[in-house]
This record gives sequence, structure tokens and C-alpha cells, in this order.
Amino acid sequence: MGLLERCQELFKTSDLYEVLCVNKEATEAQIRRSYYKVSLRVHPDRAPEDADATEKFQVLGKLYKVLSDKELRAVYDEQGVVDEEPALSNDRNWVDHWRRLFPEITVQDIIEFEKTYKGTDEERQDVIKVYMQYEGDMDAIAESVLCFTQEEEPRICGIIQAAIDSGDVPAFPAFSQESAKKKRARRKRAAKEEKEAEEMQKEMGLGQEDSSLVMMLQQRQKSREQNFNSFVSDLEAKYSKKSGKAKRGKK
Repeated sequence: MGLLERCQELFKTSDLYEVLCVNKEATEAQIRRSYYKVSLRVHPDRAPEDADATEKFQVLGKLYKVLSDKELRAVYDEQGVVDEEPALSNDRNWVDHWRRLFPEITVQDIIEFEKTYKGTDEERQDVIKVYMQYEGDMDAIAESVLCFTQEEEPRICGIIQAAIDSGDVPAFPAFSQESAKKKRARRKRAAKEEKEAEEMQKEMGLGQEDSSLVMMLQQRQKSREQNFNSFVSDLEAKYSKKSGKAKRGKK
């Protein structure tokens, strides 16, 4: 079965751009970032409950190979077909290839990013994109928005409400009519995460001034596999070095 057929079977669409949630005019950087985010969600170590996770991950690797290769992408754009041999050989270890594309970053990188990200137009665009993607589900938004903590929720909701008021996005019921019970459950989870974060803070040797960073790290740790921490990974997708360059060491 070919790549397009596998995409249709696993992702319910044969449009490579749609699988990555980007449009046909997406830049190389946008494709790279979206590939990272989508592949992270289906990575076998993060989604063991998904019987198709391994195959989805492999298919995403092949899909990225097509859209990141100028010649393969041009053929796909013009003819709607994929030249799968030998470019998309099954011999490749897609997990290793994925990690080479997105080397790890340091804790200091995260701290500096937080300082320059909050309150920017980039943050607003990211929040609105996640809001649209999850149709206003604040639980999903809280898990996906960068630099999100419980203390940040009112500000994030303010960004969304302003976009609704201006007519930029629709008012999804999941957001505008969220029940008090669901809000309490989210606050309860946040309280539990805060307690666990205190232990992580001690282990990492960070001071009180870095407590919000610890919360962001802990909130997205997903105890099964810390190496695939979603917060760190999103930053890697944004700012990692190009494939082939030396991997940055930890500070």
C-alpha cells in the first residue's frame, strides 16, 4: 500500500498537508514544526494505547521526507503523486532520524524563551491556532499552549475571548459554556501537578524564581517518557539547529 493510501487509512485523509495541519503554501520551517508536533502526539512512547502509533509515526516520517525534499514536494504538488522508491525506504529507523532532526535544548534555553515569548503576537497566533484546533476545549488547550500554567489560564482565556469579540474566531460552546465542574477538575489536576513540581524543582536545583518553569516542565512530563516532554519538544521544533549540525551540549 502506498503512502497516500496509508495516510487515508491512518489519518482519514490522503492530503499530506492536511495530515500536518498546514496549507500548501507552508514554508519549510512551518512544515518542520508541524511535523514535529503531529509526530510527537503519535510517538509510540507517548501513545502506547494507540495500536497504530508505530505505523503512524513511520508514515509521518515518510510524509515529512516528501514535503521537505524540494523535488519530491514539487512532484506531489503538481501531480498529486508520491515517488516512493527508493526515497522512502522502510529500512530507515524513523525514531533515530526524528531525534537527529530535533536535538535537545537546555533548561536555560527554555527560561530565555519564556521571557521573549509571552505577550507577543506569535503567542497570540499560537493560542488562537490551538483554540481552533480543539474547538475551544480548555483541557486540550492547556496541554498544548506553550508556557501554560494554571496562573496563566485567565490571560490565555483573555486572548481567546478578545479574538472571539473581534470576530476573528467563532465562540465554540466548549469554551464559552464550559461547566464549573470541568474547571474545578482542571484546577484540581493543577494543584496535584504543583505539588509534584516542588519535588522536581529540588531535583533540578532551581530556585523559587524558576517555579513557573518547573510547573511547565512537570505539567507536560507525561511520566512515561520524559525525553518526549511536550513543552521542551515544541521549543525544539521552533528553535533546533538544522539537521546535520553538531548537537548542542547541556549547560
